[in-house]
Amino acid sequence: MAVGARSGHEEPEERPDRFGAPSSSGSVGEPPSEAGPADGDADDDGGPQDPRKPRSFWKELPLLIGIALLLALLIKTFLVQAFSIPSDSMMNTLQRGDRVLVDKLTPWFGSEPERGEVVVFHDPGGWLEGEPTPEPNVVQKFLSFIGLMPSSEEKDLIKRVIAVGGDTVSCKKGGKVVVNGKPLDETSYIHPGSTPCDDEPFGPIKVPEGRIWVMGDNRQNSLDSRYHQELPGSGTVANDKVVGRAVVVAWPLTRWSTLPVPDTFDQPGLSAAGLAQSAARMAGPGALGLAGAVPLVLWHRKRRES
Repeated sequence: MAVGARSGHEEPEERPDRFGAPSSSGSVGEPPSEAGPADGDADDDGGPQDPRKPRSFWKELPLLIGIALLLALLIKTFLVQAFSIPSDSMMNTLQRGDRVLVDKLTPWFGSEPERGEVVVFHDPGGWLEGEPTPEPNVVQKFLSFIGLMPSSEEKDLIKRVIAVGGDTVSCKKGGKVVVNGKPLDETSYIHPGSTPCDDEPFGPIKVPEGRIWVMGDNRQNSLDSRYHQELPGSGTVANDKVVGRAVVVAWPLTRWSTLPVPDTFDQPGLSAAGLAQSAARMAGPGALGLAGAVPLVLWHRKRRES
């Protein structure tokens, strides 16, 4: 018989699989299980079965409400907040009862009030003395907390910025408001029939650094910077008292509009006197950034050379 030939009585040789185990079931290892699919692997129709039940909507509702309130609180604190106009001092730009949205984000990045902006600010001290403070109910307190209503407990005002730190501002009876020697054309925003300052002329006044001079658009019905020159700050408002810039009239919908800076505040030469101050304000953050960047650059360069 030739070498390697099989006799007729020999059993066929089992072919091992690629792992070295015989392909015949049950010859090596555990015997095959006689049980069906494991619980949860398939249903009666052979499809996958998920033992987890979806959570009830009513169980998730408190979580959703909590997240919504947290987001509203964060938006109120860092982004925007709604304020109500309590008087006629900014007519016709703003009317009593209007709701405005105030940008609170940019001041976090070092932005300061600029000429022509409409800003909301806390009472600098004495401006609203004697004004009654209404007692809010529970619903008003809650809506104020999440930013859907202004706080009635905080005494805030809204005016237009006319001059900033370093500016010289004045107004003579029968004349225009003058900033850094440039007269302002205010016809686009002051109340029709109002005069720039005939009821209370003022100046010239040099606005201290870090403060602003504000006036209402309804000049004959606005107790603004002109009327508080006897108080600390001589009628000016500290920048850190400013809550933010009013950017949109959001309510009522029929009065929806933006609140841009009037063109007269962009006239050439108006900011000339304030260029040095602006450069100084910009130099501070720039110097800090440079001081922080130099060590990082040197460290990175040393690491590349090593």
